[in-house]
Amino acid sequence: MTERIWLTQYPQGVPADVDVQVYRSLVDLMEDSFTRYAQRVAFSFMGVALGYSELDRLSLAFAAYLQSLGLAPGDRVAVMLPNVPQYPVAVAAILRAGYVVVNVNPLYTARELEHQLKDSGSKAIIILENFASTLERCRRATGVKHVVVCAMGDLLGPVKGILVNYVVRKIKGLVPEFQLPGMHRFNAAVAKGRGAAFTKADVGPDDVAVLQYTGGTTGVSKGAVLLHRHLVANVLQSEAWNLPAIRRIPPGEQPTGVCALPLYHIFAFTISMMLGLRQGGKTILIPNPRDLPAVFKELSRHRIHSFPAVNSLFNAMLNHPDFGRVDWSHLTSTVGGGTAVQRSVAQRWLEQTGCAICEGYGLSETSPSVCCNPADTQAHSGSMGLPLPNTWVKLIDEEGREVAAGQTGEIAVKGPQVMAGYWQRPDETAKVMTVDGYMRTGDIGVMDARGFFSIVDRKKDMILVSGFNVYPTEVEDVVSQLPGVLECACVGVSDALTGEAVKLVVVKKDEQLTEEAVRAHCRENLTGYKQPKVIEFRADLPKTPVGKILRRALRG
Repeated sequence: MTERIWLTQYPQGVPADVDVQVYRSLVDLMEDSFTRYAQRVAFSFMGVALGYSELDRLSLAFAAYLQSLGLAPGDRVAVMLPNVPQYPVAVAAILRAGYVVVNVNPLYTARELEHQLKDSGSKAIIILENFASTLERCRRATGVKHVVVCAMGDLLGPVKGILVNYVVRKIKGLVPEFQLPGMHRFNAAVAKGRGAAFTKADVGPDDVAVLQYTGGTTGVSKGAVLLHRHLVANVLQSEAWNLPAIRRIPPGEQPTGVCALPLYHIFAFTISMMLGLRQGGKTILIPNPRDLPAVFKELSRHRIHSFPAVNSLFNAMLNHPDFGRVDWSHLTSTVGGGTAVQRSVAQRWLEQTGCAICEGYGLSETSPSVCCNPADTQAHSGSMGLPLPNTWVKLIDEEGREVAAGQTGEIAVKGPQVMAGYWQRPDETAKVMTVDGYMRTGDIGVMDARGFFSIVDRKKDMILVSGFNVYPTEVEDVVSQLPGVLECACVGVSDALTGEAVKLVVVKKDEQLTEEAVRAHCRENLTGYKQPKVIEFRADLPKTPVGKILRRALRG
């Protein structure tokens, strides 16, 4: 594409390009904010504040502890935490110490966790005790040598922390017994780090910051290699894009955002955490967005300016009787991502809050933001918006040629936020990168005359459940290992709550095989959003003359 026609649609004051070299690394970005906003609150969790200066001190101590373990520069450290304050502390520490963050879904099964730890070559892991039993089941098969275990109340103070841990462990029974020889507790590790020497790491723009795992068409999860410069660029691009919303916050008032999306997901990692730190904002951490009474209780304590979420959360909140407990009148930005926002949900959100949902588009491979609707939008457009500053997007055919205006094609992206490739998978990287530097997304889109893009289909057989990618081949590989299954296939079907859900079709080898047996096997081997919602038994599967399963024929 020779010109960016969408630039004429940019809101006033949003530049076509920003200087993405303001910082050499995420470390520089964070340390700048630690100094500049030392007196402000960085994160709020269960009513307890974590200040910028405290985040600075804690992460420095934890970084010294990590270095004392003898890890080498560039070693990978896995983080398996929900939205708790130990997460930003751990991430800041890992990066400051010169290591690489490997984001891990805390709800992964032992099979999924084992693959990610082995593939990334993680030498250490920081994990919440609630999920430590999962690590116990697979640790021996991995190269993990060092384990730091966190408890929910670690950073809530001596009184509240003890109470919260008691409730989590004893009342709610959320911590299964586990044995992890040689592990350290988080608070003990921080205390040890305070007395250890810290060597400032020389972290530059081309060093790896994060391995962000995403599903593969072969059913094998692979790590998108995000360098420091990719993530810094996307933070600065997003900041420029959000200028119209930021300007509506009264002067002197600290920007306050809600982080209900999981921080291990790249959307929350960049847009909630890193952008929040860059702007000196306060981020409200929501550990369990499904516990809506607790969510509304927490939100009612704050003046909220920004709220990024996915369609299923918007919908669930709107349908809850406590929605009115929150003062939404200060909202200047509501961002919808991960999956399409339904028009009915967007309309109700606008009516109830007065703030239109601004829908965007991105991928793990793009740090993540590629497109977004203007931040001063007054209504839900139904599109995924315009490419961000510094970003080039075009639509191409199978041969990589750009399609004519108005025609559909595969969305291809070029910009400073695009990954370096897939971790130790040059073959997979070559499949998605074009000779002129664009990345094929696998999404089929169309662009209108103003430069707004919309997704119309997906090239790959991916299922999008509440913003999370599910690849049929992974589910099928797991189910096919169950005795009694002759063959199986899965597809995405429409779901009012999650956008799409997994439908599994099974051909029995053993007539004694039951639906419950299949579900139990899936619970053991697949995290929640990958588990089939619908299971159907058939005598055979529809196939092409050469034997390829026709997944599309299974959707009905």
